[in-house]
Amino acid sequence: MYTPAITGTGVFTPSETISNAELVEAFNAYADKMNTANADAIAAGDMEAMEHSSEEFIVKASGIESRFVMDKSGVLDPEIMHPILRQRSDDEPGIMTEMAVDACEKALAQAGKAASDVDAVICAASNLERAYPAVAIEIQDALGTGGFAFDMNVACSSATFGIQAAADMVRSGSIRSALVVNPEICSAHLEWRDRDCHFIFGDVATATLIERIEDAKGPHFEILSTRCATQFSNNIRNNNGFLRRSRPDGMTDRRDMQFMQNGRKVFKEVLPMVSQHISEHMQDEGVSNSDLKRLWLHQANKTMNDFIGKKVLGRTPEPEEQPNILQDYANTSSAGSIIAFSQNSDDLGEGDHGLICSFGAGYSVGSVLVRRHI
Repeated sequence: MYTPAITGTGVFTPSETISNAELVEAFNAYADKMNTANADAIAAGDMEAMEHSSEEFIVKASGIESRFVMDKSGVLDPEIMHPILRQRSDDEPGIMTEMAVDACEKALAQAGKAASDVDAVICAASNLERAYPAVAIEIQDALGTGGFAFDMNVACSSATFGIQAAADMVRSGSIRSALVVNPEICSAHLEWRDRDCHFIFGDVATATLIERIEDAKGPHFEILSTRCATQFSNNIRNNNGFLRRSRPDGMTDRRDMQFMQNGRKVFKEVLPMVSQHISEHMQDEGVSNSDLKRLWLHQANKTMNDFIGKKVLGRTPEPEEQPNILQDYANTSSAGSIIAFSQNSDDLGEGDHGLICSFGAGYSVGSVLVRRHI
């Protein structure tokens, strides 16, 4: 048995941003347009008028101030309200592959490794741009890695589930190293016309290199233990899929073909599940809350993270103990906890413990307990 370690991470950040002010202006223009078009039905009581959004509402509900996106022009056009991404030929790299390669190359550079050193690529994301061939295999080809590649989807927990799969393969000796990459174009599955969620998501790609610890060339994080859990729930759901056209109203503009959630139920049910999962994982590995120097949580909602951090540590975490990147990136699904880890881990000292945790639809939760080595 071998010991796996995280030796490098990388983050691809899109060049375009949307501030809350821009988002609110576009949404309110759309709301006004819809209210004008349906004025008679609204006056008759057959339809409710669309309520305006506000910057204050967004920050209070989520802690989000801005987000990065692959295309802002379509999102901010009240006549469109979704990103516009050009159709690519089958001979061109896919947009997810382009994002992923950037993040992977940064992870490899940090670890001092070449693509030829990688035995496996796992593309773990909440959405994939096609059913097949696997996006991971396209990434493998673009990078020039050997071995094999495959896609996996556990929604917002995809990154930690992918790290567990890679760590297990390294631990068993079937591979020496793997890249887990999370290209998330969340702007494409968000319903930007829904006031309750139009501010939630952003786009990004992250990559994590997992290797045998003896192959590490510089500072790294020993993976002490990984743990995953799932429990079925419909409270976060997207009903889009390949069977859509086979159903009577399949191609109509149905609300459930984009991101949907029952936020109150998610808050009530997910928080105890995640808090207990982390606490039991730490307890079983002999790591006390006083031993934990850093908690890199899924970046979905600041209130949720504050609750989990307080439960796990037994007190209100200091900002550096539970870093948030939510205000700048918004919710980036599986990539969020890896952004927080990548940007807020270099300062840890020899032997310091930390825990990466992501959670979301499924319900699903995955945690990775690590120890720093310099």
